[in-house]
This record gives sequence, C-alpha cells and structure tokens, in this order.
Amino acid sequence: MPAKFSRRHSANLRLRRLPVGLVLLAAIFLQGCGAVVGTMAAQTLASAVLNQDDPEVVAGGLPAYMLMVDGFIQQSPENDGLLAGGAQLFALYGSNFESDPSHAVVLTAKGRRYGEQAMCIEHPPACDWMGLEYNLFVSELTEVGSRQKKALYSYAVSWLSHLDTASDDWSAVAELPWVQAVFERLLEIDETYEQGGIHLYLGILNALRPPALGGRPEVAKAHFERAIELSGGRDLSAKMEYARRYARMVFDQQLHDRLLMEVLEAPVSAPGLTLFNVLAQREAAELLKSSEEYF
Repeated sequence: MPAKFSRRHSANLRLRRLPVGLVLLAAIFLQGCGAVVGTMAAQTLASAVLNQDDPEVVAGGLPAYMLMVDGFIQQSPENDGLLAGGAQLFALYGSNFESDPSHAVVLTAKGRRYGEQAMCIEHPPACDWMGLEYNLFVSELTEVGSRQKKALYSYAVSWLSHLDTASDDWSAVAELPWVQAVFERLLEIDETYEQGGIHLYLGILNALRPPALGGRPEVAKAHFERAIELSGGRDLSAKMEYARRYARMVFDQQLHDRLLMEVLEAPVSAPGLTLFNVLAQREAAELLKSSEEYF
C-alpha cells in the first residue's frame, strides 16, 4: 500500500494547464455571438487564467465559473467535453485554491465524478472500471487509444486530485496504483502530452514512498528530468517537485538547493505556465527556507 501523503506535505499535486473547463464554458456561453467571436473569447479567457501572475485573482474569480459549469452540465449531462472541462475546473480549484481541507475534498470529489462520467461517454467500457481488480483494470486500459487521451488525462488528474485532498482516508490512498496505471498508459500513448505533465505526475507517484517501503527514487528522478526536458525548462513546477520529492528522499541537499535556486531565479512568464510557475516559486522559497533544518 502506498505511503500516506497529506496536503501539508504534498503541497497539493498541482494540476497543470487545466483551464480547458474555462475554454468550454466560454465557448458555450458565447456561442450566440458567432463561432469566430465565441472561439476567440474562449481562448482569451483561458489565456488570461493560465498567464495570470496573481493567483489570488484566479482564486477569487473561479467560483463563479464553477457554478456556471454545474448549470451547463445539468442541462447537457451527456456532453463529454463539458464534463471533462468541469472535472478539470473543480480539480484545479479544490487542489490549488481551497483553504478548507474538508471542502477541498467535496470539490475534488465532484471533479472526479465529472471525469469518470466524461470517460464513460468517450469510452463506454470505462463505465464499468470502478472497483475493478488491478490487473484487470490495467488490461482494460490497453483498449484506450490516442483518440481518448484528452478524456483519459482529465480522468487521471481529477482522480489524483481527489486522492490528494482525501489523503487522510486510507481507502483513498490505496487507489494510487490504479491512478498510476492510468498515467503509465498515457505515457504509452503520448509521452509529450501536456509538455511533460505525464512524466511529472509519474515522478511524484514514484517518489511518494521511501525506498524501504517500495518507492522507486531513480525512476522518479528519470521522470522529473524528462518532464523538465519536454517543457524546455519552462515549467518550474517540475524542478520544484524534483527537489521536494526526489532530492529530499535521497537526502541530496546540493541538488535540492540548486534546483530550488533555479526555480527562484527563472522568469515566471511562459505561455500557458505563468500561473503555476508563480505557485512553484512560492513553494520553492518555503522549501529552501527549511533546507538546513531538513538536511
């Protein structure tokens, strides 16, 4: 069984580049304005969130959109794209911005339900995945291909987000191998998807346990380094998690401090990554502050 991981120590498994939900919402909300105008407005809204360098602005604005997404899903419960967007939006807010742990569990649980529903519509056999024995679940995943990768990614990150916020529940933590299997299938389908996001999550998952309890630090290290490579070093969360998860696990203070200094000295502005880079820098500063005490 994977070791317990808490919101305090995981600092949340940051959901990367997930305002697809905002794109879908804007596209639907503005469809009466014409296809071109609606699409442009949707892209502008998503860009504004992803490239926002003030997380407090995002935190204050997202709840209104979450209410609207709920309403649209109630009107169109079979719209898999809208469900996937809702999954991402609720997971994003619950795991990154909700300060009340119990409410974060509620929000990410809704995101997870939406992700499951979207996957069920996109790939009907997925309707029966819940509760499957591990080996059978892995076998079922081989039937998912490139056409379903967006839905599968949304399914995976919304599930992992819920497990993160519900980490005090050991039954939730026990599901981690199933989630890891989904990310490993995504890796087989397209390792470059989301600029290395799949590798980043697999790095985290392989570093959750210390080696004595079955953790695989060298596998985690390889995933973190590949995530950094695929993002061209622009995704600062990859280096921050590399320091937090791997360097601290193997007690490599030199690597730990070097990675964190690189995060703090790097520009945060990067297309589609600015918001999460700001969050990564905040966390890097806290980790570096505690370096001497930890090592």
